[in-house]
Amino acid sequence: MSTYIIFEQEEWDSSWREAYGAPTGALLKKYGGKVLAASREGERIEGEGKAPTVTVLIEFPDHEAAKAWHSDPEYQPLIELRNTGSKAEALLFNGV
Repeated sequence: MSTYIIFEQEEWDSSWREAYGAPTGALLKKYGGKVLAASREGERIEGEGKAPTVTVLIEFPDHEAAKAWHSDPEYQPLIELRNTGSKAEALLFNGV
């Protein structure tokens, strides 16, 4: 069963993106992950608060692969890098 991670980010500085992109993409590939959607044009249609400045939806082949990607030691410094210019909330959930 596919598993998904959705990131909602508040980004105030995009200078980290160039150094983040390629290594994160390689790690996604390592775990069978693929970005299904990424947008700076989200619109909150339910709930409170403003929409995130960036929303990303990633698909993985299963729950274990998604967790392994996110906890990979090579990804940890990339999270720290991302946090220099944004704050993210991530939600892991299984498909139907």
